[in-house]
Amino acid sequence: MALRSEPTARQMRLATELRRLRNAAGLTSREAATLLGVSPAQISQIEAALAGVSEKRLRLLAAHYACTDTELISALVAMATDRTRGWWEEYRGSLPHPFLDLAELEHHASHMREVQFLFVPGPLQTEDYARAVYSFRTPELPPEELELRVRHRMQRKVILDGPAPVPYEAVIHEAALRIMVSDRAAARAQLVQLLELSQTDHVDVRVIPFALEGFAGAASTMTLAGGTLPQLDTVVRDAPHGAAFVDSEAQLNAFRTLFRKVEAMSLDSARSRDFIHRVTKEL
Repeated sequence: MALRSEPTARQMRLATELRRLRNAAGLTSREAATLLGVSPAQISQIEAALAGVSEKRLRLLAAHYACTDTELISALVAMATDRTRGWWEEYRGSLPHPFLDLAELEHHASHMREVQFLFVPGPLQTEDYARAVYSFRTPELPPEELELRVRHRMQRKVILDGPAPVPYEAVIHEAALRIMVSDRAAARAQLVQLLELSQTDHVDVRVIPFALEGFAGAASTMTLAGGTLPQLDTVVRDAPHGAAFVDSEAQLNAFRTLFRKVEAMSLDSARSRDFIHRVTKEL
């Protein structure tokens, strides 16, 4: 089977977890290859996500690594054997890979938590809002690519309004509510949509007002996608050349703590809806 040229973030995560299990067992890749009866190159390819791994081989590796966490093994098997070709595949070759990786991450997430300070979170954006955001990009996007990005962002809403909505928590600073990325009508429509979504059972929108004292967390922008197990959570952060996917346990714990601190300082759900309603009336 040909090696993958561009593994997805999900495939990379599986490879990372297998490498962590091997390292925890104190085995070299050559020793793991001997136990599995394959070449060291095959282990290296699996751990670089350049090659897949069958359920049988994955379970053998887990046994050789003395991993007794049956829930983790089952979760990794599900990742290894997943053949989902989601809606995002239609954009492969048309949009940068991080767009596809983010959509796939959201599709498999058990829950989503997001903190934003200057923009309304992507899955909560209206079409006009998203178009205005992408239109401001430098260098300017060709019309066809701009519309592709807008359409992709609108399709990401399936995690909220699809047949199996994902529990979604968003903490949004007042700045994001008041910055008019487009015209006044589009800004009002965006806030109205926020209010409507916040009234659904699976979406919780919390606001951090300008007037809040003692808040120094304005660098806390992040997206946390829950895995099937906590150790398979992923944090997504903006990076200069696209999204950065964070999955080390130490960093995940830091971001979980950061989210709890930001959430604790935000208005509760009901007060947040009242706050958004007041901002909407001011437009």
